[in-house]
Amino acid sequence: MAMLSRFHRVSRSATSNSVVTNAADRQKADETLDTLFEGNLKFVQSRSGYRVSVDSVLLAYFATIRRGESIIELGCGNGVIPLILAYLHPSISVVGIEVQDAMVERAHRNVQLNGLSKRVRIDQGDVRAIDKISRAESFDGVVCNPPYRRASAGRISPNKEKQIARHECEGSLADFIAAGAYLLLAKGRMAVIYSAVRAIDLLDTMRRSRIEPKRLRMVHSFAQTEASLILVEGVKGGKSGVEIHAPLVIYERGKEYTTEIKAMLAGSRSV
Repeated sequence: MAMLSRFHRVSRSATSNSVVTNAADRQKADETLDTLFEGNLKFVQSRSGYRVSVDSVLLAYFATIRRGESIIELGCGNGVIPLILAYLHPSISVVGIEVQDAMVERAHRNVQLNGLSKRVRIDQGDVRAIDKISRAESFDGVVCNPPYRRASAGRISPNKEKQIARHECEGSLADFIAAGAYLLLAKGRMAVIYSAVRAIDLLDTMRRSRIEPKRLRMVHSFAQTEASLILVEGVKGGKSGVEIHAPLVIYERGKEYTTEIKAMLAGSRSV
């Protein structure tokens, strides 16, 4: 899925806002400072490495989040999804788990930049050793945007951040789902965004880990094109039976965002 055009880049010389200026002071030469939700969320990300795309926003809006819950993201990258969730749901606490040193450090800065240190925590760790990171059955909800491609599938980027984000180099789909099952309370929920062509892999892996798929939504770039992504939310120990939502369409003609996507990118809490 393409990069969001609504991520605005903040120039070092073009702002007088003290919060943004402080962030720019900590912005490294190989990073950009970008904003989301009409400037209400700010984050630094690598110019050449992994960069946030529409997937993060879609997942954050799709996940069922209830008041006062404790949520964890597996593979949080620069920490953008925990920030989005904390912004949309002011009563929750969020933990992000990330394996890569540089992205963990960047995620820490992004949490501080947005003044969310009291509700968002970033921990470094490998989902394949989740028992060394957190206690079992300690979260109400898990969200995850795992690598879409098998380790040997397609062209592998020479950039380490992109490589790990896109390919199963540091954990397979089964590793991420198993980690989610370990972390969830009974009847807790796990929301995942994944490649549509691997939809069966996702659904089968969730069920094998006793996370029963309960909600499903296909994502299409345009209404007339095939689905490119799938959003699935499952319940740990849930009964069979799935609710299939109407397709989510990203663009209208001319690559104008649809009304629903525009509302998400504006940070609406009523989508």
